[in-house]
Amino acid sequence: MTATMFDGSFAHRWIAEILPSRPMILPPRHYTYPAVAEEVEKGAMEVLIRPETGLAGSTAQYPMDAPIAPVPFLATCALGFRDAAAPSGLWSMPDPDWICAVSGGYAYLINATCPEQFTMIAYRPVLEIVPVVEQGLLLFVGHHAILAWGRNGEAWQSDRLSWEGIAIREIEDGVLRGTGWDMMTDKDVPFALDLHTGGRIAV
Repeated sequence: MTATMFDGSFAHRWIAEILPSRPMILPPRHYTYPAVAEEVEKGAMEVLIRPETGLAGSTAQYPMDAPIAPVPFLATCALGFRDAAAPSGLWSMPDPDWICAVSGGYAYLINATCPEQFTMIAYRPVLEIVPVVEQGLLLFVGHHAILAWGRNGEAWQSDRLSWEGIAIREIEDGVLRGTGWDMMTDKDVPFALDLHTGGRIAV
């Protein structure tokens, strides 16, 4: 698995720690994501998640020191790809009760207060995760398109931006600008997206 990271850009009501290995004694609350997967333990990312009633600010660092009240749970997140291009780590989300755990490019969105509720992002793999706090969006960049997740769930998904690989160049004033590879011309072509809708606008 690639090196892990933590991004707490959004305020959140949980603390989490990526464990070096599965505990010898599993905690009473243990969840596997996805629920049905073959050989999920091989290379899986083990995350100890503690939901809490307080709100950790956007300046909180990983690991975070905070009072612990609710019962923690272990999240076993199946590994996607053993590839340096496939990220692994933890991201806070626009909804403070949810956590995004990414294991080798497989992105799991987990409700820390009700771990039975989770969503797996369709991109296999997710290549980049970009928080846009001003717009209340967490962006998932795939090979061909970008998916935006807001406080109430999926906000939008762009059309095809590239045949293979997207580079985000700038996010400013509600506009995302980037480039994508065009197969017909074998060139990187610029694009611009309205972050409110995900629709293309003039470059």
